[in-house]
Amino acid sequence: MAREFDLVVIGTGSAASSAANTCRAAGWSVAVIDSRPFGGTCALRGCDPKKMLVAGADLVDWSRRMQGKGVEEPPLAIDWPALMRFKRTFTDNVPPDREKGFRDAGIETFHGRARFTGERSVQVGDETLTGRYVLVASGMRPATLGIPGEEHLTNSTEFLELEALPRRIVFVGGGFISFEFAHIAARAGAEVRILHRGERPLGGFEASLVDRLVEGTRRLGVDVRLGTPVHAIKRCENELVVRCGTSPANGGSGEDAGAGGSDEGGGFTCEADLVVHGAGRVPEIDDLDLERAGVQRERRGVSVNEYLQSVSNPGVYAAGDAAASPGLPLTPVAGLEGEVAATNMLKGNQRKPNYAGTASVVFTLPPLATVGLTEAAACARGLKFRTHEEDTSEWYSSLRLAAPYSGFKTLIEEETGLILGAHLLGPHAEETINLFALAIRKGLTTADLDDMLYSYPSHASDVWYML
Repeated sequence: MAREFDLVVIGTGSAASSAANTCRAAGWSVAVIDSRPFGGTCALRGCDPKKMLVAGADLVDWSRRMQGKGVEEPPLAIDWPALMRFKRTFTDNVPPDREKGFRDAGIETFHGRARFTGERSVQVGDETLTGRYVLVASGMRPATLGIPGEEHLTNSTEFLELEALPRRIVFVGGGFISFEFAHIAARAGAEVRILHRGERPLGGFEASLVDRLVEGTRRLGVDVRLGTPVHAIKRCENELVVRCGTSPANGGSGEDAGAGGSDEGGGFTCEADLVVHGAGRVPEIDDLDLERAGVQRERRGVSVNEYLQSVSNPGVYAAGDAAASPGLPLTPVAGLEGEVAATNMLKGNQRKPNYAGTASVVFTLPPLATVGLTEAAACARGLKFRTHEEDTSEWYSSLRLAAPYSGFKTLIEEETGLILGAHLLGPHAEETINLFALAIRKGLTTADLDDMLYSYPSHASDVWYML
């Protein structure tokens, strides 16, 4: 016999929690389901634990940059097992605390993988749950690469649980995961290589600043290889052998950089103790049996309308990384979409997500931050704008931190003075970008930002000179 609820939520991350708690506060009966420990990707397997590791790497990096500038040897070093213990002081408590929070609110909790059995019914273990509405907020998983030896890849979740850091690490792909973890691992003493199949990593970020970050990453000692697809991974005794291709972007076969032996077709092989999947993530919805509920899907997730409602089943909504919405796959966006979906389920479709001014950050050292349009996107829209771009490594805000890689680009609409886009590389870029995000979201102009009295000297006070 099925158990009935007003809302059944698949997932316990930001989108799921936001929707479940909003609907429960309105008096609805709510159930949440998760096959993993409660808490979702950000709190357990993503942004939060990653930033705890970045904190250690940041301190080590700053210490090394300041050698001979008032800070004496020896520079600081990372104790990897101790850093992992520090990370667990946060992550270990999340699943029981999150589950207790649900239960204290009167939300019923279920553990197991959910599968649709009908339009609004879901099976988890031996239980069948039926809801007036079902919300799919199941998050993402690493994309399937379809290469021989894929089973030897370590995913980001497993990387964040490493008891010891291997000496040689290869990251497959040139996205957030690869660059962020590479910066941590290199500063912890590992030999690191990034292999990216495209000619440009970190798509969606301003190209000139990405180039500067790549330069700084290479200067750190990370071997960044562009135009280098990974064809296969093979285990040979106590090491992994990665077979790669090459392109002119590398300026040769790669042997001059110690990439390993030559391979047929002009490629090369490299050896590693660990090979990490950093080649993108996809919605984790393949095994939900969506077709049994008549729920249409696409590559980016559940197909939804502007109210986050399934286009093919009005009893199903989707939010966060599981939804094919215009929102970026970011924690704040997931929380917003969960709240919007809840409002529309409670009151009828009346609210649409506002994605304006969504900032995104690559937490490398230094961090790379972006909000709004890139120059290429603004040109494609036919907008009339001016740009302001500078290398800020000689600015006081960088000099006082001995930060050699920093810069910015801003895009200002000519007629209105509105901020169309802002792109920052440098210390505390992840904080300063929020001022530009606020300006874009609230329609503030360059005159509004120029009129602000900022604390000085601070990174925020640099905004004056970026307009």
